[in-house]
Amino acid sequence: MITTTDPSTGTTRETTLEATPDAEVAAIAERAAIAAPALRSSTRDWRAGLLDALAAALDAHSPQLVETAMSETGLARPRLETELTRSAVQFRLFAEAVREGSYLEAAIDHAAPTPMGPGPDMRRMLLALGPVAVFGSSNFPFAFSVPGGDTSSALAAGCPVVVKAHSSHPLTSQAAFAVLLGAADAYGAPAGTLGIVYGTAAGRALVAQPAISAVGFTGSLAAAESLMAIIGERAEPIPFYGELSSVNPLVVTPGAAAARGAQIGEGLFASFSGSAGQLCTKPGVAFVPRNATGLVDTLVAKVRASGPQPLLNERILSSFGVIRDRLVAEGRAEVLATGSGQTAGFGVVPHVLRIDARDLSEAATEEAFGPLVLIAVYDDLAEVLEGLQTVPPSLTATLHSEAGESAERALLVDAMQPRAGRLVFDGYPTGLRVSWAQHHGGPWPATNALHTSVGVTALRRFLRPFAWQDAPEDVLPRELRDDDTSVPRRVDGVLRLAG
Repeated sequence: MITTTDPSTGTTRETTLEATPDAEVAAIAERAAIAAPALRSSTRDWRAGLLDALAAALDAHSPQLVETAMSETGLARPRLETELTRSAVQFRLFAEAVREGSYLEAAIDHAAPTPMGPGPDMRRMLLALGPVAVFGSSNFPFAFSVPGGDTSSALAAGCPVVVKAHSSHPLTSQAAFAVLLGAADAYGAPAGTLGIVYGTAAGRALVAQPAISAVGFTGSLAAAESLMAIIGERAEPIPFYGELSSVNPLVVTPGAAAARGAQIGEGLFASFSGSAGQLCTKPGVAFVPRNATGLVDTLVAKVRASGPQPLLNERILSSFGVIRDRLVAEGRAEVLATGSGQTAGFGVVPHVLRIDARDLSEAATEEAFGPLVLIAVYDDLAEVLEGLQTVPPSLTATLHSEAGESAERALLVDAMQPRAGRLVFDGYPTGLRVSWAQHHGGPWPATNALHTSVGVTALRRFLRPFAWQDAPEDVLPRELRDDDTSVPRRVDGVLRLAG
């Protein structure tokens, strides 16, 4: 029997859910495989309508979904309401992208003479891979779980989805899946378009299923490596798209510290402590000038005035304490300030630690998943440039600077850009805009691929290129026929817009 725990109290109770046996995992994957050809061949308008229907269903069931998630995550109602809205926005954004059609990368080269002789007629487009296994994350029960970006982008690409529900919020996963499945069935989606499995063993069995064509994963590096090992043993290896670990360095220049140190201190506190510091983009290390007393004093005051927040599960709570203590014992950091108040359940208070930037090491820059930030104080920019090489490559990097620091800014950008997937200027990395231009990925160990998991190009993960040579028109997709103008295409080397 699967249990659920309220992180705010630590109380565990049984559910009616049971771990999915291997035989049922195989049956669910097979149903997804049967649905795949119909989804792959569906029109873009039909698929966009499906995505819109799923978004509308999430909106309609928001109150009960949020209520369920609150009892399993300890996250506040406004945070969860915003996250569920974001999930609906993702579905609608992908619907817009599917209707627009440029994601197909359609190209036509008509038969023509070439310097090497007659050239055949060539037509190329991206096609859906097939059934996708999606692993829900603990820290985003909606936006990176059952109704999250991996699910919406895979469906947008034309792929069935089988979700592995996260053990931290099984009832939320069940409720969200029921909403999506009901909407998909009402819309007329093929049986097997959506599936769900429960339990760690079921997740491993799912990845091993021959019918699964790709995996979308958000979670720990250790869990990702375990799943990648299973993929390595398959007769046919498949893509694994993982978001894994990120420290997200933030740098404050002397000019920025002098001009708006207190403001930066307030913003940094909100960014590293929001959602109990359980955001993959949380700034974990902040490089601050040694004389930036206004910034540090403000940060310390905000931390000391703060109270406890619940972490998502007992494993995260245990890991937070271990890593915090290791930063002090092995990383030589000192505790500068902590929050106050009595903790209950899986609650912790915010922590701010301090270290000399010259003493940064691998032990000092381990990701601490929770409300903790390490302040690395420096005397000159050379220490920052050297210290940045110690911080593991991340999803984001952030730079606060002033207009008169162009030379310093250029040096820091050159150092930060190769080690992150998104560079934030004079802001904070938490809070991801869901848009066409967004990129949420980074060099290993932040992710294991160059692709994004947020924004329109996330669907590129679940597509593969395919070319038709001298094909009869009746076997070509609509978008590659000569008379079609529904999508942007490159025809004989010239980009032609739709319409």
